Amino acid sequence: MSDVGQEGRSYEKVTAADLERLASLEEADRDKFFERYPKWAALYQERFIGAALCQGAALHMLCADVGVQDFDVYTFYARNPAKAWYAKRLQPMDFGDPKFGTSLDSPNYIGRRVDLMSRALPVEPGHDIAFAIQEWLESGRPNSTPAFLGDKAVVLLAPRSRLGEVVWPKHCKI
Repeated sequence: MSDVGQEGRSYEKVTAADLERLASLEEADRDKFFERYPKWAALYQERFIGAALCQGAALHMLCADVGVQDFDVYTFYARNPAKAWYAKRLQPMDFGDPKFGTSLDSPNYIGRRVDLMSRALPVEPGHDIAFAIQEWLESGRPNSTPAFLGDKAVVLLAPRSRLGEVVWPKHCKI
């Protein structure tokens, strides 16, 4: 858990409508990114396998006493052997709804900060997103992104037909 105390968190329930909003923000960001960077689009646009809410906000869905500091949304692609994905990409965005209040470090936002990040997983296009994420998290070395994400929770945002599906913890039921 981060060092942001209770005053820096929202304890509002994350609903299916909130997940829809996050899914729409992720999709719009992905479209904008590929429009702006056609070389990346040629390499990865058709390798999209899904998106997920991760970390504390996802865990808050399972354990309402955790609270939401911000929303960490990851977009996942099947790794392209021709070029590694730019894993350092971080796009902050405004949730755009005051339901959860604002993040302490983003007071000019209407809503909580949404951090949009991406990773390419060592799978082929068409691989099941839940299994791909689970395999990736289970492969985490100490102090790696999979290890950090594996400490909390992962809830699918895309494909939309699986919106709200809990991927991690692996055997968790809401």
